[in-house]
Amino acid sequence: MSRIGKKAIEIPQGVKAQIEGRRFSVKGPKGELTRELPQEVDVEIDSAKIVVIRKSQDRRHGAFQGLARSLLANMVTGVFRGFEKKMLVEGVGYRVAKEQGKLVFSLGFSNPIDFPLPKGIDADVGEKGLQFTIKGIDKELVGQTAATIRAFRPPEPYKGKGVRYADETVRRKAGKAGAK
Repeated sequence: MSRIGKKAIEIPQGVKAQIEGRRFSVKGPKGELTRELPQEVDVEIDSAKIVVIRKSQDRRHGAFQGLARSLLANMVTGVFRGFEKKMLVEGVGYRVAKEQGKLVFSLGFSNPIDFPLPKGIDADVGEKGLQFTIKGIDKELVGQTAATIRAFRPPEPYKGKGVRYADETVRRKAGKAGAK
């Protein structure tokens, strides 16, 4: 029984939601998003809320109801407020800079890494190039972009050098001297 799926999604002022067949689209002040709905659920749109209904009492349909409700709620939030991931670059000589729609990372490799930002994603870089923020209206794309960037140089456990999320804690290990 999906408790999340049963909750109605409140539509904020200035956001329009519509459904055409299996395609759900939502438009707001930050932009527009569309998504195909799973076959196991239906969506009813009221003037002020969205309700996701499963087609049967099958357990699998309940899982899809919760999934669809979460995805639609993220779409509504994205076009109204947007999403962002704050990230940090830690290490001697490690920097990030924004140049013409791409991020340039200096992460201790022989050459800098040029990362072109995907369509719909924007980035703000801090003044010293040690912190940056990934912004966008699609939660999935923001998270995937942040994960791709983190994979360039994940934080290592001895000195903590690398790219990490701002709210991530790196578990530190003792070095050779700590073994005695």
